[in-house]
Amino acid sequence: MNYRTLGNTGLHVSEIGLGGEWLERHNADEVKEVINHCAQAGINILDCWMSEPNVRSNIGAALEGQRERWMIQGHIGSTWQNGQYVRTRALDKVQEAFQDLLQRLRTDYIDLGMIHFVDETAEFHQLMEGSEFLSYVMTLKEKGTIRHIGMSTHNPDVAKLAAQSGIVEMILFSVNPAFDMLPASEDLNEYFKEEYAENIGGITPQRAELYQLCEQNGVGITVMKGYAGGRLFSAKDSPFGVALTPVQCLHYALTRPAVASVLVGFDTPAHVDAAVAYETASDEEKDYATVLANAPRHAYVGQCTYCGHCAPCPSGIDIAMVNKLYDLAAMQDTVPPTVRAHYEGLSAHAADCVKCGGCEKRCPFGVHIIERMQAAAALF
Repeated sequence: MNYRTLGNTGLHVSEIGLGGEWLERHNADEVKEVINHCAQAGINILDCWMSEPNVRSNIGAALEGQRERWMIQGHIGSTWQNGQYVRTRALDKVQEAFQDLLQRLRTDYIDLGMIHFVDETAEFHQLMEGSEFLSYVMTLKEKGTIRHIGMSTHNPDVAKLAAQSGIVEMILFSVNPAFDMLPASEDLNEYFKEEYAENIGGITPQRAELYQLCEQNGVGITVMKGYAGGRLFSAKDSPFGVALTPVQCLHYALTRPAVASVLVGFDTPAHVDAAVAYETASDEEKDYATVLANAPRHAYVGQCTYCGHCAPCPSGIDIAMVNKLYDLAAMQDTVPPTVRAHYEGLSAHAADCVKCGGCEKRCPFGVHIIERMQAAAALF
């Protein structure tokens, strides 16, 4: 296992990490099996954003006796209320949930105290400009209950503000080719030409700027959604019309500036092995660029790549984000709570679409956006 320094925190984290979300589906023995397998593979960082009590307790039991070898990302603002996950800034609920996290994980400190799920710039400013929520987080750090302050977000504008804040030391951010890529032009024949190279030249300028800014400011990135919820493993579901492997997805994320670790959701020890295979993979096995360059051109006609060319929307809908969440949700039998929460946290929703059609005229891929907004409104 290779280890990287997480920004200016000084923490050395495994470049493959454990995202705990899928552990909610498993019992205590299965959780322990996965965590022990991760430890044997050299993985030393895990993210626990989940507020559900059982999964917290199961993770805590699995960490018993090996707490010091693990770097824990624990989230502040993820609460369990009336039998379901609720993101909140209400201080009494926030404090109760964080104390519950410490108790159930059987620890008296969290390495990376994550300001949970900030996806709107307005909320970022509300939180970071003298709020009681931020005061609580700062107090936790002063006491050593959290060692470093992080933030989780899917919004590159919020992430850039965090990287410039002087307070947030690292960011949990979604990174994968589908979320990052930008068409070179509106001529589909120009998209992914042969000279496409492994660099940040193909990324939306907004996200490329974020990665460079984090690198310059010493703000480390841990990655969520590195597999796009598994969508990139299927030629049918991928916006590129070709399937990538776990190793190729990991290589994409790990070659972005400032990225220290990709936190992967593991259901089984076999899933751990599939990710850890990255450490011994050949250059050929890591090569995602050639696969994307040879993608059939018809495959991304009508497929949303979340590039953002459709903006602006007169109703204020973040169309790319709604499409992303819709695709992630549609892959599951039921809408995952975290995806639903992300959707509900948006300031405008698919049902707010006025069917003006401006987005469809701007889309370089011919996506039927109005139809997708109607489908997303129905799904959520």
